[in-house]
Amino acid sequence: MNLPLALIATRARAQRVTVLTGAGVSAESGVPTFRDAQTGLWAQFRPEELATPGAFRRNPRLVWEWYAWRRQLVAGVQPNPAHHALAELERRVPQFTLITQNVDGLHQRAGSRAVVELHGNITRTKCFEEDTLVETWPETSEVPPRCPRCGGLLRPDVVWFEESLPAAALALAHERSAACDVFLSIGTSTVVYPAAELPFHALASGATVVEINPQPTPLTAKAEYVLAGAAGEVLPELVAAIELFRHG
Repeated sequence: MNLPLALIATRARAQRVTVLTGAGVSAESGVPTFRDAQTGLWAQFRPEELATPGAFRRNPRLVWEWYAWRRQLVAGVQPNPAHHALAELERRVPQFTLITQNVDGLHQRAGSRAVVELHGNITRTKCFEEDTLVETWPETSEVPPRCPRCGGLLRPDVVWFEESLPAAALALAHERSAACDVFLSIGTSTVVYPAAELPFHALASGATVVEINPQPTPLTAKAEYVLAGAAGEVLPELVAAIELFRHG
């Protein structure tokens, strides 16, 4: 077993583990990042034309169809070994929290339950006017469809530019980051705030911080352990090492 994995595994006897995942984890399943998804027909548009409240007000059909296309992309991929390894880790840790910046729902599809979604979920729909989730609506030719309660336009349940992150999710993320024994930062660039603050909160609170990422980030120099590599390769090995040390 390689030394960093062994050292981290010994720390994983911890009772409280918090994980932050970013686009790199989903990319290994074939989910394009937000900007990478702007290809073909969509390459002509700027983010401000596709992912802001103002864009939706100006051209709701365009925004709805952009997200409908992205939903199709997500529906066509599967959770990768990193997703499954995190779901397995959750089953083995007394207090486990998975904070994600991803909107694809792949963590849940892999079996994760304690998921805090900072940027929403592209598979869900909500009312633009009431900001409430809507699960079903009448089928009509209108695009976007309308809320069955108030008649307002429906939109994806994701956080757009110029919008605040959901307060309850962000508060829980801060709480669990500050209270954990081990913090794993996985597949995230650590440059998008406020999510980028979380590993540093964990550091300030005395947690062991581990970064898993192919490329260096602003966290790299501060993390106690850095595992440079793809999450789908590193995480299964780490979970196996943790299991060995728990029962060895």
